[in-house]
Amino acid sequence: MRIAIVNDMPTAIEALRCVLAQVPNYEILWIAHDGTQAVAKCAADTPDLILMDLLIPIIDGVEATRQIMTNSPCAILLVTATVSGNASKVFTAMGYGALDAIDTPVLGRSGQIQGSVEILEKIATIGKLIGKTSKSSQRIGERRGYQSKLSPPLIAIGSSTGGPQALAVILSQLPANLSAAIVIVQHVDEQFTPGLAQWLNTQTPLPVKLAIAGSHIEVGQVLIAATNDHLVLQSNLSLKYTQEPRDYPYRPSVDVFFESLAKNWPTKGVAVLLTGMGRDGAQGLKCLRSLGWHTIAQDQATCVVYGMPKAAAQLGAAVEILPIEAIAKACAKQLLRLPSR
Repeated sequence: MRIAIVNDMPTAIEALRCVLAQVPNYEILWIAHDGTQAVAKCAADTPDLILMDLLIPIIDGVEATRQIMTNSPCAILLVTATVSGNASKVFTAMGYGALDAIDTPVLGRSGQIQGSVEILEKIATIGKLIGKTSKSSQRIGERRGYQSKLSPPLIAIGSSTGGPQALAVILSQLPANLSAAIVIVQHVDEQFTPGLAQWLNTQTPLPVKLAIAGSHIEVGQVLIAATNDHLVLQSNLSLKYTQEPRDYPYRPSVDVFFESLAKNWPTKGVAVLLTGMGRDGAQGLKCLRSLGWHTIAQDQATCVVYGMPKAAAQLGAAVEILPIEAIAKACAKQLLRLPSR
């Protein structure tokens, strides 16, 4: 189902992104931050469903609903901080064609999302009304069934400035018989990735390879994102590269990969965010934590640049904040707690 989000609050958008990432066939088509933008984007690319906030700038969600249902109609679910507190606006918007209303899900301090089950139930009900659930239900069944048997314990790592040395420290401490798979997204130009893989191979007993489109994640193997495009996991658990989002400054993006794991990896794992400039990976780490993954961020003292892990810490995305020397041991400890296959 192609879903659009209309909201001007970053925390609400983040919560909705994490909720939608739980269902394989839910694709975020676009995000609008005000009513006028929503009307224009809907006219240019009409989604299957809009998650519409009521209290947004320029024109509010009520007027945006009216204009959308007049010019480019689609299913609209009102998602607002308090349905009961905005009853008048809710009923007016429903009069213009909105199908239902629900309180906005909230990211708790523990990383869990309050209200995620309720909004997913609403979306599923609307999906039935518009005929967008049969394929999704089938693929969800696949995830919970045979694909879970094919998925090994997974450690996902994102890194940037100072990352190669940090990766070497972690990988050098892991045993050759590691009963898990590792996938790394490191910000580095594709001309340098073969050399990075070769160098890391000298630092660890584990085989380090470049991730190839169409390949699968395997136990005892370290895969590194190999191109300037974004590495993503598909619903069939194979890897591919995508240029989208084209305007994202970090390539390959940790966020894009982590969010694909949140959407498609059938079991919980361990996710690690290491040294680097900017904020890439923080939101993706938050999504994974909300799904029960064990998430780790490198501490400030051992980072070359305390940007990405700092952003994760500020979001409450990390279960643990550790020095680089302690991360491998923490990963191994958490692997023992993952469900056995």
